[in-house]
Amino acid sequence: MTQFLGIDFGTSGCRSCVIDAQAQVLAEVHTALPVPRRKGPAVEQDPALWWQALTDNLDRLARQTPLDAVRALCLDGTSATLLGCDASGHPLSTALMYSDARAQDEADRIASVAPTDSAAHGATSSLAKLLWLLHAEPGRSISHALHQADWLLGRLCGRYGVSDENNALKLGYDIIQRRWPDWLDALNIPRALLPEVLPAGQPIGALLPAWAKRWGMPADTVILSGTTDSTASFIATGAGPGDAVSALGSTLVLKILTDKPVFSPQHGIYSHRLGQHWLAGGASNSGGAVLQQFFSTREITELTSALQPEVPTGLDYYPLVGTGERFPVNDPALQPRLAPRPADDALFFQGILEGIAHIEAEGYRKLAALGAPWPARILSTGGGAINRGWGEIRERIIGVPVVAAAHQQAAYGAALLALQYSKP
Repeated sequence: MTQFLGIDFGTSGCRSCVIDAQAQVLAEVHTALPVPRRKGPAVEQDPALWWQALTDNLDRLARQTPLDAVRALCLDGTSATLLGCDASGHPLSTALMYSDARAQDEADRIASVAPTDSAAHGATSSLAKLLWLLHAEPGRSISHALHQADWLLGRLCGRYGVSDENNALKLGYDIIQRRWPDWLDALNIPRALLPEVLPAGQPIGALLPAWAKRWGMPADTVILSGTTDSTASFIATGAGPGDAVSALGSTLVLKILTDKPVFSPQHGIYSHRLGQHWLAGGASNSGGAVLQQFFSTREITELTSALQPEVPTGLDYYPLVGTGERFPVNDPALQPRLAPRPADDALFFQGILEGIAHIEAEGYRKLAALGAPWPARILSTGGGAINRGWGEIRERIIGVPVVAAAHQQAAYGAALLALQYSKP
C-alpha cells in the first residue's frame, strides 16, 4: 500500500500525517514546540528546536506505523519565518519568526521601490527580515535566505537554496511573471541569496540515506517543495473553485479559490498560486481571542447553548483584542467597538459572535468587489468551526451555506500535496 507523508510546522508544534492512495488517514502524531522568544517587536526561535521536533515526531510516527511504503513527503511552515544560512545550510543566527516586526526601517526601504501590489511590504515580510539580517552579524556570511519549510526540507534531502511559490511571495517573488523582479536590485540584495522557486509540491530531491534508514522509509522517497501552513490548511478542507474557507481561530482568516489573482495590500489582500487556480484572502485581527478576553472556555460552552441565532441582538460591535485592524479594513488605529455591554452575558456573547460574522461578510464582499467570486459555500476550520449556533448566525448574516470542514489539519493538506504529485 503506497503512503504519502505530510508534515506541518505551526506556531505551537510539528504534526505529521500519513495517508494512503485514497487520501485516508493512517496515522497522525503531534510534537509540541517551545514558545518563541519575544523582546519588543523581535520574535525569534532557534531552528535547532524545529529539527529536534521533526526528528522526535518522525521517530514516534515510525514506532506507530510502518513507513516503508512512503512514496513522497511534503512539508509546510509558517509564512515569512526566515533564517540566514551558510552554503552548507547551517543557520548563522536564530530564525526571525513570522510575527517579528523589528525591520521597520527595512520595510520603509522596500516601500520606496516595491510595487504597491507586492506582498513584500511591511516589517513582518520575509524580504524586510532578509534586509535586516544582511545588515546584522553574521549577515555578510549568508549564502542562503531560507524560510522555515525551505530549511527543513533541505535538511531532509541535502539540497538548500530552493523555495516554493507560496513561501517566496513575501520575499518579493513576482508570482505573476514567476521570477525575481528587477526592483529588488535597488535594495542591493545579492541575487545568489535568493532561492530557486518552484510550484508547491514539486520534486527537489530524495530523502537522505541516513534519514531513510532511521525511519524505515524507502531510499527513493521523494522530497517535494513545500508551502505555507495556511495554504496547506486550505488544501486539507478539499475546497474547490468557488468555495471559501474561514479559519475561526484566535484570529479570522478568509480564503477563496479564484480564476485570477487578487492583490490589494492596502486592504491586506494577496493571492497564492494553487494549481491552476489562485487562493485569495486576508486576515482580520478579530476572532476567538476577543471572546477569551471576557469568557472562560467553560463559560463559552455554557453560553453557546443559550444562543438564539434567528434573533439578532441589534448590537453594533467591531470585536478586536486591541487597537488596529488588517482586513477588511487596513487601519492600524482602528479601535475595538464593544459597547454598550448588556447586563445579560448571553446577549453580549452573541453580540460579539455577530460582530465577527459581520467582519467575515464584509471580508468576502471586499474580495468580491476586487474580482474574486462570491462564495457558493463556506467551509469552516479552527476552534469556532464546531459551534453550530455561530454557524447559523454566520449563515444568516452572510447568506450562504456554512459547514464545518471534514479535514482541517495542515499536515493532512501537505500529505494531499504529496499524493497529488503521484497522480498523472
